[in-house]
Amino acid sequence: MEPRSPHIADNAIVVRNLQKSFKDLKVLHGIDFTVRRGSILALLGPNGAGKTTTIRILSTLLPPDGGQVHVNGFDVVQQACEVRSSIGLTGQFAAVDIYLTGEENLLMLGRLYHLSSADTKRRTQELLEQFDLVDAARRPVKTYSGGMKRRLDLAMSLIAAPPVIFLDEPTTGLDPRSRLSMWAAIKNLADNGATILLTTQYMDEADQLADWIVVIDEGRVIAEGDANSLKARVGSDHVDLTISSRSDFALAQQAVDGEQLQAIADQRILTIAANNGATSLKQILQRLEDAQIEVESVSMRRPTLDDVFLFLTGNGAHNDGEGIHG
Repeated sequence: MEPRSPHIADNAIVVRNLQKSFKDLKVLHGIDFTVRRGSILALLGPNGAGKTTTIRILSTLLPPDGGQVHVNGFDVVQQACEVRSSIGLTGQFAAVDIYLTGEENLLMLGRLYHLSSADTKRRTQELLEQFDLVDAARRPVKTYSGGMKRRLDLAMSLIAAPPVIFLDEPTTGLDPRSRLSMWAAIKNLADNGATILLTTQYMDEADQLADWIVVIDEGRVIAEGDANSLKARVGSDHVDLTISSRSDFALAQQAVDGEQLQAIADQRILTIAANNGATSLKQILQRLEDAQIEVESVSMRRPTLDDVFLFLTGNGAHNDGEGIHG
């Protein structure tokens, strides 16, 4: 993929040298990134990396200490009202009134956006259908599941059909089915022309959704690229093999000598680099079969989020002061 253009006209979001501190704690150390119109960018990082602080600045909820940020062509400091009219925002926790129905939440927000009565009703019905909430529309939100609340929260952020959408860890705490449902909704928004910036701790979420990924840690951009290029920086796929107790473990190690990454003798597990995916796996298994080694189980995995951060920073997921400040 081509490097991101710095030109405001080509991008829905342009961030240059963004800085932010809370008293003596510096949270953002001059980060830079852009988001092309109509694309999905994932801001990936562990807890405390600066993701939520960045979202709050981009959505005008928090002033920057330095740098320049443009959203939909507007400066977030000098043209905050224009920015707010261009965006939808879904935070980490569903911002819905649990005592109102789903339909009432949407109707109320439409009025707050000064939509006409007809437009408010039309958008409410469209969003209830889009997010599969029609059957629950007239039930109090307090009866909704976590996934339904998150879908309603996302629907509310779209009542005015904004061109730019910020999603701060939209699937945190959701069960697998609700998570997949949210992914489908986010993809649908992008397919219909919206520009989306989402923050996440999950590599698989970024992999599924994002056209481009920016990795931040301790308030700095440490890598960016598409999902495949970031995984390539971490390393190849890994194959975990469990060797049968009926076979010689040392002989199994010799059979894959040169490709072995790790051996756990007491668990009889070999971890091996599979540079060419399934082709490498087939070759590895063939070498073990030729050596008359019996394999009990095989699993292939991509690098995990912890693998990425261990490779890039030497640190796993951690928490600095960002959580104190939201």
